[in-house]
Amino acid sequence: MGYGPAQRPSAPRRVPPLVLLLTAIALVAGCATDPPEPRPYTPRAPADAAARRTTLTVGVFGTFGMQEAGLYDAYMRLHPDIAIRQTSLTRNDVYYPQLLTHLTAGSGLADVQAVEVGNIAEVLETQGDRLVELGSAPGVDPSAFLPWKWAQGTAADGRTLALGTDIGPQAVCYRRDLFARAGLPTDRDEVGRLWAGDWRKYLAAGLSYRRRLPSGPAFTDSASGVLSAVTGSAALRYYDERGRLIVAENPAVREAWDLAATFARQGLTARLQQFTPGWDQAFANGAFATVACPAWMLGYIRDKAGPAGRGLWDVAAAPRPGSWGGSFLVVPSAGRHRQEAAALAAWLTAPAQQAVLFARRGSFPSAVASYTLPTVADARSPYFADAPVGRVFASAARGVPRAPVGPKDALVSQTLSDVGMLQVDQTGRSPESAWNESMRAIDNALDR
Repeated sequence: MGYGPAQRPSAPRRVPPLVLLLTAIALVAGCATDPPEPRPYTPRAPADAAARRTTLTVGVFGTFGMQEAGLYDAYMRLHPDIAIRQTSLTRNDVYYPQLLTHLTAGSGLADVQAVEVGNIAEVLETQGDRLVELGSAPGVDPSAFLPWKWAQGTAADGRTLALGTDIGPQAVCYRRDLFARAGLPTDRDEVGRLWAGDWRKYLAAGLSYRRRLPSGPAFTDSASGVLSAVTGSAALRYYDERGRLIVAENPAVREAWDLAATFARQGLTARLQQFTPGWDQAFANGAFATVACPAWMLGYIRDKAGPAGRGLWDVAAAPRPGSWGGSFLVVPSAGRHRQEAAALAAWLTAPAQQAVLFARRGSFPSAVASYTLPTVADARSPYFADAPVGRVFASAARGVPRAPVGPKDALVSQTLSDVGMLQVDQTGRSPESAWNESMRAIDNALDR
């Protein structure tokens, strides 16, 4: 899903039998072994030849996971009169402009559309009148969601127009073997205590690592990765509560910038650009000892590091809770089946289904009510030295600050990373010069 913060008791409600079945699977499956593969849904011919099934379409980007986890098939078993068809574009930078175009035109839309967190504020601000209100849809329980995630899907007028799917609570993934070579602790709790509470302690750990292992692999992958992680744990980032762009004047962003630049200038990074072939290969080569990793990145690391990395990687708590990534579902009001689409969106984002999605695809739930299910609470990853990933990421998710999300969050973040910090890391450009260039690029992109 998208790479890709006092709970009220929820009112009891009747749970359909298959939801109970899915929940039971979730309770016993855990993450140590893969849950049973879902049975494909095979539609039966209607007894009445005149009977017609309603087809709901779901538009997503990337490998969103709901289809792969069998959730559509499960829903169709519960609702024999509904058929679900998914359309997907590989990249959000292609999918999102098309979504805006179709929303504006009121045509060419799926009944349910996915929206990445970096785009959600713009969708609510510019397209809110073209979306169905979902906060009061049957089956939706606001108290089941993390408050900060619910707030991200709620427009300025108080209408909840988007329901959260996954989130990206952050930890730090580290190589136990490289920490051992550097004489640093390898136990995940001890590692977490090295930098608990302050990203500057993470820098101090990196300097200690480099002193002890001067010719070894880098301490972390990239300065841009550090920048994203530190910024993601701030209570104010690029926009304030009034929707005003504050990136240039926000001390939290500048402090994150200066800290990330220090990592680069102290030689603590592998000078890589994330999500490039070189970065992918570096996981297999053991080119760095740590990486700030949201929950969804565990599967990425496992894929790129391969079988040889099993047991070498572990997961520790990040210095401060933060989130990177996550998505939402919206229902366009131009759709033909708005009521049925709202019911589907509500069901797909309910705690039981989010728990199943986590068990089968690793997408961490935005529904805090799912965190007490053993599927989440007891989840461990054999690949990451049997790390208690459910506990680590649930703790991080609960601590994420409720930071405002602005309409151009994704653009600002990408500009800071790819226009600015990448040059500091890879070419040695001065942090001040790169910062000024980033601010100019943001102003130009936003016609300021």
